[in-house]
Amino acid sequence: MALGLWAMLAATASLALWHLKSDAVESQRRELGLLSLALTDAIDRGLRGAEEGLYALRSELRQGGMPVKGNDAMQALHVRARLMPLVQTIWVVDREGQVIAASDATLLPDLRSFAPALDGLPADAVSMSRPFNDPRDREALIALAVPLQNIPGNSGGWIVGAMPAKSLLGAFSAALSAADARVQVLRADGARLSSENVGEPMRDEASMARSLVNRPLIEVRKFRNGRDNLVAVRSVPRFDVKVLVSRDLGTALSSWREAAEGAVISLGLLFAIMAAAVQLVLRANRKRSEAQRALSAQLIRATRLESLGTLAGGVAHDFNNVLAGIIGFGEMAQDGATPGTAQARHLDKVLKAAQRGKALVERILAFSKGGARVSTVFELESVIEEVLTLLSASLRPGVVLERILEAPGAHLRGDPTQAFEAVMNLCTNAMQAMPQGGMLSVQFKREQVGSARVLSHSALAAGDYLALVVSDQGGGITPDVMEHLFEPFFTTRGAQSGTGLGLAVVHGVVAEFGGAIDVKSTPGQGARFTLYFPESFDAAATPKSASEAAPVGAGQTVLVVDDEPTLVGLVEELLQGLGYAPVGFTSSADALQALRDDPTRYAAVITDEVMPRLSGTQLTAALREFAPGLPVLLLTGYGGAQLAQRAAAAGVSRVLSKPLQRGELARVLSDVLR
Repeated sequence: MALGLWAMLAATASLALWHLKSDAVESQRRELGLLSLALTDAIDRGLRGAEEGLYALRSELRQGGMPVKGNDAMQALHVRARLMPLVQTIWVVDREGQVIAASDATLLPDLRSFAPALDGLPADAVSMSRPFNDPRDREALIALAVPLQNIPGNSGGWIVGAMPAKSLLGAFSAALSAADARVQVLRADGARLSSENVGEPMRDEASMARSLVNRPLIEVRKFRNGRDNLVAVRSVPRFDVKVLVSRDLGTALSSWREAAEGAVISLGLLFAIMAAAVQLVLRANRKRSEAQRALSAQLIRATRLESLGTLAGGVAHDFNNVLAGIIGFGEMAQDGATPGTAQARHLDKVLKAAQRGKALVERILAFSKGGARVSTVFELESVIEEVLTLLSASLRPGVVLERILEAPGAHLRGDPTQAFEAVMNLCTNAMQAMPQGGMLSVQFKREQVGSARVLSHSALAAGDYLALVVSDQGGGITPDVMEHLFEPFFTTRGAQSGTGLGLAVVHGVVAEFGGAIDVKSTPGQGARFTLYFPESFDAAATPKSASEAAPVGAGQTVLVVDDEPTLVGLVEELLQGLGYAPVGFTSSADALQALRDDPTRYAAVITDEVMPRLSGTQLTAALREFAPGLPVLLLTGYGGAQLAQRAAAAGVSRVLSKPLQRGELARVLSDVLR
């Protein structure tokens, strides 16, 4: 009876262990598959972003929008490198391999290391180099190259952008928490571009990756170390890159082996020890569930930026149409208001609010797609006062706001909306650090820096600065959090209460202004953020009135196309006030037919981009067949490098952003007609 009981228990335990091993292997396959998919997607988006940036730079060079030689070219390339995702250095290289211009002093990689070969590279293709090292830096770099063609004064060559090899993996190194987990990014010819925890056994994995075409693979393989490994291989077809993630199967099944050993001991000690084995199995299951939840959270963070970009693009067009009506009709109402009256002041405030709304939409689009910023001289203290006024109405219970503003009339050059957003994010972050209340202190002062300093997160050159100091009495910042403080999507709060974008935006804004950031904190004693902005001694910009800045027409007929009847009426009224004879259409197909019937009747065309049936660029391309010289102004609330390329290819004369302002419309229309 004892032997039969033992045999029955052994059979039951063996069957349970077999199922548990199968479940564990399948779980590891799913986790490895999800991780490789997310990593491949992140690499693809990162490389595409860098590629689009290089294409946009090529378009700018073709249009003569920036210098190609000298210190001005170096500075322009440096600015564009900072705007591109991942890219840290840009070179413009001629056909002989000589550097025409570069964003910094980093050495150009060997042009023979690129694949596919640069000679004969198609205009719409991209080539990738092997990893290389700058002698001044131990960090390995890789480079992307696109052909440089049709540039005035240039016979050909390439635009090359370098990025850290490790940046291909992004934040996914943190997801490889197991010591046996390995990841490798390979070029089509087997050249290793980036890796994590890669040792000698990876040679077999590299050979396998080179043998794949483009199909995904997740399977168990035995490598030269004699151990079974679980391997996931995926491709990035656009760049002919393979992504390989693997784990030692024996290590991955360590929890299962522990359960099996416990089951064997349980059989020896019968029922008492078998109870302990059950607990061990349950604990292993809990660990696996926790690992799956952590991976899901990682995937959510990885797709957050893409979701923000999609949301911004969907909202921008309709919201800009609303702002267009507010600004357009507001300007016309302002013309009829008597200067100095309450009505005129109220209209000024309405237009300022609408302009801030326009700038905020542009900021959202720029965050997700990249783009230029406005640059003007403004008084920073008034922006800070505006932020503090808004915060005063929404302070948490127990939070006391202290303001010490000691630099009235101090000017800053840049985008005032960016400054507003940086101050608002920093103050909001300080308030959130004090859930139980405390003192929020905001101090603004002039500060002269006599010699260069090294701050906590920036280097500060000598000069005259405007210092904004924001202090809180919260829990402070630990050293490990301080290392990642300004990284995008890094947050110490839960997923429901923090996005990790606030301080990242602050860092980006300060960098665009040419300033620096210093953070001082002791855990348990609050934090002190100091933003340094270079002071501008130029006079603040004073906006011109519409009558001063608006050239008038001479009765020319202008065709207006927009699917929004309100906006068609607005533009028609603006044009009539500027001395033109507008003809409006709400259907792009009807407008195209009117142009075909009498193309010489119209002096110019003003069209929206997003419309049913025919978009603005499609309408322009169609009318170029019979009216090649007719000026076309394209209106859009959702631009970017791709739209600029599409508009240029269609023959658009000028692209204007919504909401449209009368002064800008008058100047641009006068320019294209002249």
